[in-house]
Amino acid sequence: MLLPLLLLMLPIFALSEASASEGAATAESKLVPENDGTGTVYVVPVHSTIERGMASFLDRAIAEAEEAKAALLILRIDTPGGSLLSADEIGRRISSAKVPTVAFVEAKAASAGAYLALNADRIVMAPGSTIGAAMVVDSNGDAVENPKTVSFWASEMKSAAEKNGRNGTIAVGMVDPQQIVEMKEIGRTKEKGQIISLTANEALQVGYADKIAGSVQEAAEWAGMDQFTTVNVNPTFAEKLSRWLTSDFISTVLMIVGLAGIFIELFVPGFGAPGITGIVAFALYFFGQYVAGFAGSEAIVLFVLGLLFLLLEMFIPSFGILGILGVAGVAAGIGMAAYDTGDALQSLGIAVLVAAVIVAVVSYLFRRKGIWNRLVLRERLTSDEGFIPDAGREIWVGKTGVAVSPLRPSGTAEVDGTRIDVVSYGDYIEPGTRIRVMETDGTRILVKKESPE
Repeated sequence: MLLPLLLLMLPIFALSEASASEGAATAESKLVPENDGTGTVYVVPVHSTIERGMASFLDRAIAEAEEAKAALLILRIDTPGGSLLSADEIGRRISSAKVPTVAFVEAKAASAGAYLALNADRIVMAPGSTIGAAMVVDSNGDAVENPKTVSFWASEMKSAAEKNGRNGTIAVGMVDPQQIVEMKEIGRTKEKGQIISLTANEALQVGYADKIAGSVQEAAEWAGMDQFTTVNVNPTFAEKLSRWLTSDFISTVLMIVGLAGIFIELFVPGFGAPGITGIVAFALYFFGQYVAGFAGSEAIVLFVLGLLFLLLEMFIPSFGILGILGVAGVAAGIGMAAYDTGDALQSLGIAVLVAAVIVAVVSYLFRRKGIWNRLVLRERLTSDEGFIPDAGREIWVGKTGVAVSPLRPSGTAEVDGTRIDVVSYGDYIEPGTRIRVMETDGTRILVKKESPE
């Protein structure tokens, strides 16, 4: 799944040596304070795994610093890496920031974290910190050996490094195990099968760190801020919750619970809890996507309309039209609300299969309450329900009675005190004539005149 995601990213633009020098000059000019070394320093944490929720948080933090015309933006980096697609988005946002940026590596800037650090104007590392080890791996932590994927990410790392005047070959060596890289400054050569990870001192010697500092304050002072006011920008509770809700696993679980809860409520009505649980699950899904900046109101409207069409399909014959519209609306709403439509639809497919199994099991266990029972007449005409059952006609055979009405040939007779509908054998019988029941024929009771004997 990693390759399609990477192919969706922007094309690779390898920077020339001239453009790299120009980028370095630009970075230097951005770090020169426009005032006398006083101003506001925005400090933003880049901790834990890099994923889609972090992208929206960092975009907000950088936008706040730009709006406040901050003198400096310091990114406190301590991350093992994460999503390359999210890292690419964050890296481009850092690179395009309208305020000077410093990446302060507190502990480690590994994998995608190294890419973020390279996109900052300058890199300051704390003693004992590391940077590098950016080999592409899959969700299981195994190395991705696809040449196109490795080449793409190596080029992205190289471009980010060269933009700020750093040796791009070292950045390639952080990604590609097959690349041989000689680092004369530290007397070390990276052989095939290895990837580069630099300590703070090594990074300083090869130009991948501009300063070693023990704190954010030292980094700010080195960047030319003699007197400054610190503004710490931290994720809000909603953003923290959004980052958790928008993870691939949690998003899929929410879709499973949402689909299963709603359809259990439709198929096995009367409980209420499954329906409420399903609605809450989908509300959390769209809340996370909305806070992260991925979902708009149109996605929620499409999803709600899709559910409405599916509900109507169960009660209004439409030859499948409402059902098709419902499925399309639900899929479109979930896909539009997600960071990546392809991933969202894949997760939706998994959720549909799992939810179908859950709904089938619950519907079987509570089949007596199922929606299909609304279409079947369950009321029985029994004596327990207040009805008098119709006894078999054979009980009248051989009994005698009196014709109450003329039999031409059908009419009414009274036998053993009960009036019943009878039919003669074709002859006319006057009222008051005694008759005898001879036989039954389907629904008919056949009689004839009783002889005087």
